[in-house]
Amino acid sequence: MSESSCASGAGLIDIPETAPAGGLTITQPPQTATSYYKIAPSNTITFAWNFTDVLSTPTHLTVSAVCGNGNTYPVGPTDGVIAGDATSVTWDLWAYQTAHSNLPLAEETYVLHIWDDRGPGAAREPGLLSENSALKFALYSPQAYTPLESWTCTTCNGAVSDYVAHPAFISLTITFVIMLLSGYSLIRQALR
Repeated sequence: MSESSCASGAGLIDIPETAPAGGLTITQPPQTATSYYKIAPSNTITFAWNFTDVLSTPTHLTVSAVCGNGNTYPVGPTDGVIAGDATSVTWDLWAYQTAHSNLPLAEETYVLHIWDDRGPGAAREPGLLSENSALKFALYSPQAYTPLESWTCTTCNGAVSDYVAHPAFISLTITFVIMLLSGYSLIRQALR
C-alpha cells in the first residue's frame, strides 16, 4: 500500500493514498437558503463548520468572501487568516466597513471561500482539507428612517390603471359579469 507523508502541526504523519480528501461542512448559517446580513454597528456574522476526513491539520485557514461584483474581502478580525484547527470565525461587518473605506462592502450576494495552507484552487489530496465554497450569503445596508408624512411611493404611479389593464383583472371582470347574468337568468326561469 502506497502512503504519502505530510507535515502537520504535530509533526510528520503518513496518510494512506486510499484516504478520502478532507473537507468541511458549514454548520452556521444554515445552507438551506441565502442568509441576509445588515451592515450596521454591533452586527456580526459567525460562520461555523465541522471538519470531515482531515487527517493532517493545516497550520492556518484563509477565509474570504467573494462578492458578485468580483471583489474579494478577508473575513474575520485577522484579515481572513485564522488557526488551522478553528471551527468558526466571527466577522464584524461595521468594523470592516469603517476600517476599509477604500474597498467598502457591497450590497450584493457573496460566496464564502475557506482553504488551507496550500492556497485557493489546490488539488484534492487524501487526508488534506479541500477548499470549500458552498456557502452563499448577502449583505445589505439599512435605509434611513423616513417619517410617514414625508414618504412617497415611487412605484405607485399609475398602479390602479396597471391593475385595470392587466389580463387577469379583465378575465375576472368578464367572469363575474357572466356569473351575474347566468344567475339572473336562472332566477327568472325559476319564477315563471
